Amino acid sequence: MRMIDEKGRVEARPEWAALESWAREKIQGFIQDLLEGEVTDLLGRTKSERKAAVDGAAGYRNGHGKPRKLTLSCGTVTLRRPRVRDMNERFESQVLPLFKRRTEEVNELLPELYLHGLAAGDFDLALRGLLGADAPISASTVARLKEKWEGELAGWNERRLDDLEVVYLWADGVYVKAGLEKDKAAVLVLLAGLSDGRKVVVALRSGHRESEQTWASLLRDLRDRGFRCPRLVIADGHLGIWSALEQVFPESAQQRCWNHKLLNVLDRIPKRLQVAAKPLLTKIPYAESRLEAERAKQLFRRWCVTHSCEDGVKTLERDWERMLTFFSFPKEHWLHLRTSNPIESPFAALRLRTDAAKRFKKVSNATAVIWKLLLVGEKSFRRLNAPELLRDVFLGVPFVDGARKGRQEARTKAAA
Repeated sequence: MRMIDEKGRVEARPEWAALESWAREKIQGFIQDLLEGEVTDLLGRTKSERKAAVDGAAGYRNGHGKPRKLTLSCGTVTLRRPRVRDMNERFESQVLPLFKRRTEEVNELLPELYLHGLAAGDFDLALRGLLGADAPISASTVARLKEKWEGELAGWNERRLDDLEVVYLWADGVYVKAGLEKDKAAVLVLLAGLSDGRKVVVALRSGHRESEQTWASLLRDLRDRGFRCPRLVIADGHLGIWSALEQVFPESAQQRCWNHKLLNVLDRIPKRLQVAAKPLLTKIPYAESRLEAERAKQLFRRWCVTHSCEDGVKTLERDWERMLTFFSFPKEHWLHLRTSNPIESPFAALRLRTDAAKRFKKVSNATAVIWKLLLVGEKSFRRLNAPELLRDVFLGVPFVDGARKGRQEARTKAAA
């Protein structure tokens, strides 16, 4: 389609059928112009412009390198890097560094697609239609990336952690079965809530099971790398993590996940009575104070005795003190502290893809890809509420029923 602009010039406009190719050509030209402009800025003069006789920048243009493909999330383009000679130091482009064939956005797409169930052999067929026929994506690409991720994970597990001001710590594990492995392995994950409101993955390691020894080994490794004792650790009822905490971080407060507790209690109640029991049970973790939670528990106890559901009460009261720890922290944070959802949510997708992990030959392959996916997801993790209170918790300011201790005492006296 041809159109005439205001000055009478003929301007080509794309039609629907050619819109994709037109857009890629425009992007290709834009990036090529960026590369040329980078050399212009370096040399201080445009192409064919003579070098200043005095104090002129060193170096000359020396043509272009061979055409190379670059895959972006919008498709694959062909570029030629300008060459420069007679420079004091080797010229390295910041727009298109050496050996880069895909943008970071495309690299982040691969592990997510892989864990969603796209087999390595399907990458070539699936992505070439989206990223272009020349996209450098294949089964071997995925294999090389997995090897690279394993190396990056090893380095990540050795990094120093002294600069992290950890307030809360969520712990969980997912079991992975790989093709050549005999037994399932537990992939242990720790997610930290920092004093600035961010949530970051601080540890990921595979072990034979969620045992006390495995958790203790992981926690000791963190401590040796400068990880400071968190104010509160939230996890499910697995005994391994709690015993390990007593050994490594005994000063840390402990909170069991209420979601797991509620499910365990309801399992002890006949199905025909669960609809009536659930509202009474859920009032306990959503009480406004520890005293109200105790009263709600007594109401639930009486209901269970009336309906001959004593096993439900026994399950509820097991590890009871560890269920109410969140009342000693800011009320604005209770949403995050009652359950292990902050780590369960990103892990839920991985649990649903356990069957996909059978494509891995080794658990180490699965662990590396899970780690990569979690790091990609980390960028969109929800920040903690009321970040201004996190610093107080980190510094050890005491809270009672969600309020600072001094304010709570004043509130109690006023009520009296």
